[in-house]
Amino acid sequence: MEVKYRAFYLSIEIIKFIEGLSIKQSLKIISDQLIRSVTSIGANIVEAKSSSSKREFLNYFQIALKSANETKYWLALLNKVLSNKSKEVSIFLKEVNEISKIVGSSILTMKGKRQL
Repeated sequence: MEVKYRAFYLSIEIIKFIEGLSIKQSLKIISDQLIRSVTSIGANIVEAKSSSSKREFLNYFQIALKSANETKYWLALLNKVLSNKSKEVSIFLKEVNEISKIVGSSILTMKGKRQL
């Protein structure tokens, strides 16, 4: 499956997961940040597709990777706060790690630094 679709469906699954939680104020802040960062991954990949230059394309992929790394942080934090939901959060972490690897590999390829 193409990375933009994986990012899209990960966003949907995390949003549904968050909506199913009883949210306290501290958890609301974490969940808001998580939704912002996870949705940014796919949005930047889609933006890259309509770039006018290779440099702009690369920039959007780099932002997507940064958003993926931020998403990992918020998921790790959520995993500690919601220890009873660690199975679900671990699935999200696994998927964002795979998306990060794909995006990171694409960045290395675009930069011509990939070693075969």
